[in-house]
Amino acid sequence: MEIPMDIEKRLADLGLELPPVPDAVANYIPGVLVGETLHLSGTIGKIKDNLVYRGKLGSDLTVEEGYQSARLCTLNHLAMAKSVIGDLGRIERAVRLVGYVNSAPGFTEAPWVVNGASDLLVEVLGEERGRHARAALNINELTFDAPVETILTLQVRP
Repeated sequence: MEIPMDIEKRLADLGLELPPVPDAVANYIPGVLVGETLHLSGTIGKIKDNLVYRGKLGSDLTVEEGYQSARLCTLNHLAMAKSVIGDLGRIERAVRLVGYVNSAPGFTEAPWVVNGASDLLVEVLGEERGRHARAALNINELTFDAPVETILTLQVRP
């Protein structure tokens, strides 16, 4: 049996901390655990009530700013996961990430923006547990003019 990793220690080693779980803006909860699969709700790069980045990639924001926004989404997802399963050490692996990028016409670099979320999952969970299936989609609007929204599915230990 593999020893669970201390994800919160790994975050601290990276100079990161979990933000408060984002408040729901409609009728939903942070996540639903079905068997060993944790389905997390979509999240944007909000820390507390502050949307750190705002606007469209390709006109208002750079790819690097979008990348950082996607990293914030992953931090929110980890906070949401902890609120549902209690101990981040139960995370077995990242399964699937869907990233939506608020894009100006002609912007085609959504995969590099969503890498912010993917890269952080690998940094925190390690190569084997952190790599995941993924979609990176350009869209023309996001709630609150957020640059990125991600949805994450995790496999967790009982």
